[in-house]
Amino acid sequence: MTRRKTENKNIRKIFKSGASYAVTIPLEIAKNLKIKKGQKVVVKQRGKKIVIEDWR
Repeated sequence: MTRRKTENKNIRKIFKSGASYAVTIPLEIAKNLKIKKGQKVVVKQRGKKIVIEDWR
């Protein structure tokens, strides 16, 4: 399967993973925010937006 070139590399598809939906985080953003594999995060809904914050 070939990857389609898009102007915005941050466009992602929602996919099903078990009984949940999932989305990938672009590597560049993960590196900038120092997100690590296995790190716990909090997912919140704010209006029509999804906010992901570090779990403390």
